[in-house]
Formats: sequence, C-alpha cells, structure tokens
Amino acid sequence: MAPFTYFAFALALVSSTLAAPTVVSLEGLDKRAADHTGRGTFFEVGLGACGKVNKDSDHIVAIPSSLFDGGKHCKQTVLIKNKKNGKTAVADVRDSCPGCGPNDLDMSPSLFKSLSASLNDGVIPVTWHFR
Repeated sequence: MAPFTYFAFALALVSSTLAAPTVVSLEGLDKRAADHTGRGTFFEVGLGACGKVNKDSDHIVAIPSSLFDGGKHCKQTVLIKNKKNGKTAVADVRDSCPGCGPNDLDMSPSLFKSLSASLNDGVIPVTWHFR
C-alpha cells in the first residue's frame, strides 16, 4: 500500500471514532456510595422487617420502603451525618420505614441521640449512604 493509502485509512478511522457518539449507561453502577439527603427521625425498635428483634440501644436504621427492595439491604451498614452539627455515626439496616420519604431514615433512639444529643429535637437533617 502506498503511504497515502495508509494516511487515508488512518484518517477515516479517526473520523469515524470522533463522529460516533459515546453512550454511557448508568444502569448497573453500584449506587451504595450515592449520598441521600433527607430527614432523620427515631422510633422505638422491636421486630424489624429484616426478621431480627432489636433494642433501642442498638444502632439501627429503618430505610425508606422504596429502597428496602424485599430486604436486599438487610445487614448492610449506612454512614449517617447530621448536617446541622457534623456528627457522624454508622448503623445497621434492620427495618423498612413505610412513612419515610425517599431519602429519610428512621433511627433507633440511641443512634438518634449519638447524632443529635437529644430526642427532643425530633427531626434532624441528614445525609447518608450505604457502605
């Protein structure tokens, strides 16, 4: 092949690569590290939707029913941050929260107190993600 033919072939290859749009699918990416921003509340724990009996002193959370997905997150941990004071804590997913918004968490009283210092606060702004 003549040098010009190699050049024409290389140019055609580069042109077709640049002209073709790149499609990136987000489906299937691990969403564990995605931050959720919502409200944090507390509840008196007991038998959770994950099938385990919990105590108020356990650091557990109930995640929104929309994320519970038949219990696929049971026994996973979440990292939670109180947006108001910067305190953080780790908790185990042990329940579903039908009354929660899509990014809210319902926490055991001891977990809530570790983030807020008082149950009197009732609701705190939180960010959280699966670990």
